Amino acid sequence: MLSSSIVIYAIGFAAQLLFSSRTFYQWVSSEKQKKVIAPRYFWQISLMASFLLFVYGYLRNDFSIMLGQSLTYFIYIRNIQLQNQWHKFPVVSRVFLLLFPLAVVIYYYNNNTFDINNLLVDNGFSNQLLWLGIVSQLIFTFRFIYQWLYSERLKLSKLPSGFWILSLLGSLLILVYGILRSDPVLIVGHSFGIIIYTRNLYLLKREHA
Repeated sequence: MLSSSIVIYAIGFAAQLLFSSRTFYQWVSSEKQKKVIAPRYFWQISLMASFLLFVYGYLRNDFSIMLGQSLTYFIYIRNIQLQNQWHKFPVVSRVFLLLFPLAVVIYYYNNNTFDINNLLVDNGFSNQLLWLGIVSQLIFTFRFIYQWLYSERLKLSKLPSGFWILSLLGSLLILVYGILRSDPVLIVGHSFGIIIYTRNLYLLKREHA
């Protein structure tokens, strides 16, 4: 039991380490340019991290985490395409990444009674806390939907100010959820992110000024 918990947390921390490194990389790149940019590796690291955090959410029976990652997964891929980098991935990797969500759906279909019972009913914490997690993840996830629509309009991968405002709000709520859920992965990951989101908003404000 202890060894399985260690493995689960290791997957979660690996995902958050990747998310934090992509955010740190974006911040350093923006500081060098003196403006907010969306560097190439930001989206590639995001995709890897999303994959791992989805697995972590499933192993933790946390529907809100899984929901958040499901909604952003293909947005990461689309941004990689907008930066003309998707075709550089090995064919096997592209096929696997595209089929992964379908494989999860098929698995759920064949095992859906067990999964629904664990994720939505017998999840080990209150419904109020579950809904806090879901709402937090939806706000945090909507930032990428907003970013995707913004970028599609420009046909260029960009990180507008609305993205960072939603990032900050969603991250603050997820931090509260993580504290109430006693989830060290969420606490560590979002404590770091809040600092970067605030800094990017400052850079954008200075850039516009």
